[in-house]
Amino acid sequence: MKILLDTCVWGKSRKHLETAGHDVVWAGDWQEDPGDEEILERAHKESRILVTLDKDFGEMAIVREMPHSGIIRLVNFGAREQGVVCLRVINMYGNELQRGALVTAEPGRLRIRSPGLKSSEGADE
Repeated sequence: MKILLDTCVWGKSRKHLETAGHDVVWAGDWQEDPGDEEILERAHKESRILVTLDKDFGEMAIVREMPHSGIIRLVNFGAREQGVVCLRVINMYGNELQRGALVTAEPGRLRIRSPGLKSSEGADE
């Protein structure tokens, strides 16, 4: 799968994902941070799942209905856990993410919002 890691995601998370065979870009390698809208747009143009710690991307996708290619939001994970958790989420929900799902991963809890649901709908796992 193609993945874009937001600048706020630990850069070494890339290694976990690449070792598993994923094509990974880390926004922290770019010369400058283009801002959230450009990051989301670039991920979508390149058909990459966006991985972030920032809840603003979910708001852009849901409230502002900006197009995307799937978003994983990691909440309350230490830097060294981020790659492992991201890989686990992709293994579990990769197909849904590629169809535009939003997955929020917290310790002990995963929430998935499938594309096409109203903002009040969703599923806890």
